[in-house]
Amino acid sequence: MSIAPYAVQPATARGRLHAEPESPSRTPWQRDRDRVLHSAGFRTLQYKTQVFVNHQGDFFRTRLTHSLEVAQIARSIARNLGVDEDLTETLALAHDLGHTPFGHAGEDALAAAMRAWGGFDHNTQTLRQVTQLERRYFGFDGLNLTWETLEGLIKHNGPVDHPTGYVARYAERLGLDLTTFAPVEAQVAAMADDIAYHAHDLDDGLRAGLLCLSDLRACRLVGAALAQVRQLAGGADLPASAPQAPGLHAADLHVDDRMRHETIRRVINALAVDLTEQTRRNLERLAPRSADDVRRAEAPVVAYSPAMARDNGAIRTFLYARLYRHWRVNRMTRKARMAVESIFSILADDLSLLPDGWRQQARGADQTGARRVVADYIAGMTDRFAMEEHRRLTDLSVPG
Repeated sequence: MSIAPYAVQPATARGRLHAEPESPSRTPWQRDRDRVLHSAGFRTLQYKTQVFVNHQGDFFRTRLTHSLEVAQIARSIARNLGVDEDLTETLALAHDLGHTPFGHAGEDALAAAMRAWGGFDHNTQTLRQVTQLERRYFGFDGLNLTWETLEGLIKHNGPVDHPTGYVARYAERLGLDLTTFAPVEAQVAAMADDIAYHAHDLDDGLRAGLLCLSDLRACRLVGAALAQVRQLAGGADLPASAPQAPGLHAADLHVDDRMRHETIRRVINALAVDLTEQTRRNLERLAPRSADDVRRAEAPVVAYSPAMARDNGAIRTFLYARLYRHWRVNRMTRKARMAVESIFSILADDLSLLPDGWRQQARGADQTGARRVVADYIAGMTDRFAMEEHRRLTDLSVPG
């Protein structure tokens, strides 16, 4: 399929930091996608969660299922816009590789623990994962991804005004201008992430019994989708409140599965269609003749219409008020944060407790470097492993 002139072009790809022979059967971004899919960091996403801790139920999103859903949305939008689907998919699949166990609770705990030692954020950690922490090849550390993929990971949220030390150093090494936007492919992947996590957190909140369908009428976009679904269901009544389940288990749920699914898929479609149409209008106004024209634009070209941006913002506000700060979620968030804080404190205080490999790295580093090794070790944990590690470090009845 031919791609638009404003797309990233294989003919002008800037290569890899460590030179490798080109593949006769795959484009550079197909190879990047395959390296991400086969990476250790990608596999661990299966047991890292979004909102709910991994053991709370088999039906809730994990970072892995979320990344796959983001990739599907992103690839569909990329095809409609005529940009490189493989690069877009690669960025969608890789965007969460730096996330800690327990979602944002784990990240907040590590950020606080590392405040005096260079800080911690999942975007920088994603770059560290693909450029340093993956150790699979004899010729280099990391995955040796292409310049364009690394650019998209670093700048997927736009120009980087205040880069962390690692990002700044790596950007200089790449010759990457941090003050410009990323190309359309990276912008699509970032917005697909926005679409997926809003819609899917609504879905998981309903599955968990923390939200009910009638709650969704507070959001204009979701309420409109729900009204359409109720017509399909013959005007079915909606529960007035979420079921008061004692836990977060699928057997306790009373939400009509068909109504939930029909509503959520309409929300996803409305957001994706609006994003595609508004982006086309933005591209027509800008009339870019190359990916560099998109990079140098004064604003991102991939965007919702003003009305949809307001509706999407209302979903975000609703989720923060009704789901992310729900008392049951707050309890798990607090426990998760305490577990990560405890693991970090114990290991940073006594490096001899680190497993082989990690211990050698930490002992060969200065104080800041040693703490970064501990942070890398924790960031790579799954929810399940972090819970087990916390017990091994704190519970006398559990073997070390």
